[in-house]
Amino acid sequence: MTAGNNGADTPENDDPFGYLYRSEGGQGGSAGDGAATRQPGVPRTSYNQVRAVGQRQYGQQSQQVTYGQQNAHYAAPETLPGGDRTRPTPAPGHGGAPEPRRRNGLLIGAVAVVAVVCIGIGVAMLTNGNDNKDTSAGKPGPTAGDTVAPSGQPPAKPKPGQLPKQDAGSLRLDGGASTAKDVPGARSAGGTYVAGMNTPGASATWTVDVDAPGRYKLWVGYGVPGKDENLTLNINGKAESRPINMENFAHAPEGAWDKGWTKTWSYIQLNKGTNSVKLSCESGNQCDVNLDKIWLTRN
Repeated sequence: MTAGNNGADTPENDDPFGYLYRSEGGQGGSAGDGAATRQPGVPRTSYNQVRAVGQRQYGQQSQQVTYGQQNAHYAAPETLPGGDRTRPTPAPGHGGAPEPRRRNGLLIGAVAVVAVVCIGIGVAMLTNGNDNKDTSAGKPGPTAGDTVAPSGQPPAKPKPGQLPKQDAGSLRLDGGASTAKDVPGARSAGGTYVAGMNTPGASATWTVDVDAPGRYKLWVGYGVPGKDENLTLNINGKAESRPINMENFAHAPEGAWDKGWTKTWSYIQLNKGTNSVKLSCESGNQCDVNLDKIWLTRN
């Protein structure tokens, strides 16, 4: 190629891809085979032609490849010896396709275990919240000397810093005193109170524990039939005793037992540990009284 000659030769000599434009077996286009002869100095036009996808044309021959149909000149890699080496092969022993189903099964099992644990925790919380479970089945009944609550359970011990408080019906009863529920309005559990105190020698004894010795205020809940009454108070079995006033502080009309529920108090001296507090009907007392509660407060 000389100066001033910009590609006057055939495409095969100046175009490295010239073999794409010549016909099979030929060396280049010429006027005789239908290809335009290039003139010196004339710019070359594109040799590319727009063709349908899959169609190739060499000179006067054309070949169209239809996808999806078997072609004698083409075979898929998986049909050749050795198969398709580009696809991943499942690891031995893992089962291939069933692996997702196995994972789903493990997930469902884990969810089921969590649900069972949550249900168990809920049931345990509800069960522990019931403090009234009856544990007295098969136990012997109280004797005359026992201090027990009306339900048959021993009186609950007070919490630290609190003083004892007890239903009168759980005290030790002697001399004809007994429990009853006939008169409404008693402030004890189940409306139980001590009756029969108007018999000489009838008594109700409270066994009480305190953490420190000293002077305490003894409170007694009672009911009278619209009249002033009194009992005898004795601490720790001493020969010295004194009356405890049980007036009609509720101002109930005479004979109205249900309107006469009230309370009274008296100072007592207690020892550290166990003490006995006895209320009794002695000579000279007016003992027509019912007892429903008894408790301590600090002086």
